[in-house]
Amino acid sequence: MKALNLIALILVIVGALNWGLVGLLSIDLVALLFGAMSTLSRIVYTLVGLAGVYIAVTSQKLLK
Repeated sequence: MKALNLIALILVIVGALNWGLVGLLSIDLVALLFGAMSTLSRIVYTLVGLAGVYIAVTSQKLLK
């Protein structure tokens, strides 16, 4: 379970950094790396979203 927590945390950090770049510099790093709304970029966006939900649901357990 610790591996899943680490993966989720990394994905959430990637998502946060990407949104920070979008907000500050109008650069979507995921789109630059994998293509705008390509299959691979959609997978990355989906995984980041699922990781965010996972972290939100399990955050009480993670903080203990």
